[in-house]
Amino acid sequence: MNFKQLTFGNYKGAPVEKFILTNVNGMEVHVMNFGATITSIKVPDLKEGFKEITCGFDTFQSYFSEVYLNNAPYFGGTIGRYCSQIKDAYFYLNGEHFNIAQNCDDNNLHGGNVGYDKRMWLAQPYSTPEGTSVKMRLDSLDMEEGFPGNITVSVTFILTAENQLKIFYEAFSDEDTPFTITNHTYFNLSGFETSIESHTVSIKASKKLEMDTTGACNGNIINLEGAVDDLRVTKTIGEVHQAMNEGFEHYYIFDKNNFELESVATITSKVGKLKMEIATTEPGVLFYTGKYTSDELMRENGQQFGKYQGLCFETHRYPNGPNIDSPKSILKGKEKFESTTIFSFESLD
Repeated sequence: MNFKQLTFGNYKGAPVEKFILTNVNGMEVHVMNFGATITSIKVPDLKEGFKEITCGFDTFQSYFSEVYLNNAPYFGGTIGRYCSQIKDAYFYLNGEHFNIAQNCDDNNLHGGNVGYDKRMWLAQPYSTPEGTSVKMRLDSLDMEEGFPGNITVSVTFILTAENQLKIFYEAFSDEDTPFTITNHTYFNLSGFETSIESHTVSIKASKKLEMDTTGACNGNIINLEGAVDDLRVTKTIGEVHQAMNEGFEHYYIFDKNNFELESVATITSKVGKLKMEIATTEPGVLFYTGKYTSDELMRENGQQFGKYQGLCFETHRYPNGPNIDSPKSILKGKEKFESTTIFSFESLD
């Protein structure tokens, strides 16, 4: 188990560092401290030595290309202060009205114009008994993007010998504030040999949140029994796409004990001969299959991204949580936020 640290670029006069975590099997996780962003995950492959299974770039400048900025897919970023959309970019908290940044038509998306994915984090690599890791820390100030409270946030990425990527989040605020955080990596377990429509997926969720026409959750809970998007039984993503006549952008509510670490989903690519299992402490997931990702985006080596070329499994609290009945969408002042999500990879050979 080892890591490499290299200078990946420069942002506003500060060096951007990239950390390459490697385990005994040759699996690699690349993370940069701009946005605490996963830029690459490579897994062992019998045909080519390893295969790239995530959307991202090999140069820092590519994250600022015109097509990337206009499409804004948030490749690999750590998302905060609040994930997904907050309806009409406002909320009430303790009797006070707060307006926050409108960056998705009238709504607030992924924390606003300058969310955590667009900030420089302080990074410290280290080794643990579990594996090689890097911990990143960010200070998020009171009224940043309109949110109250000074928060100290940390995210720790650990790569284990068992081909697990463990992500631990912690946060502490000096006053009550809406808060939920996630990672926005896009996975393609075939190594981009096929689209993710060939993948199969199962999610332990019998309910989802209803979304309105703007993409914000309205608080209504839909029972999925018998529905085409009920994924408790393994289904092929492309077949469900066809039945729905659209891609996934669903917030699934897990059938689990809230805030306990449990296995919640399995995603498999027979082409890539790779399975990914996900466990989390979070109550639900925004499952997104990249229906808005630009087909103009690609890695520098020509690896094609775009619509249905990558899927996100964004574990976090309810979208629009401050405005609907939602468990623990408000981080109380002086209380500690803790969250864990684990991605486990297994070869099907």
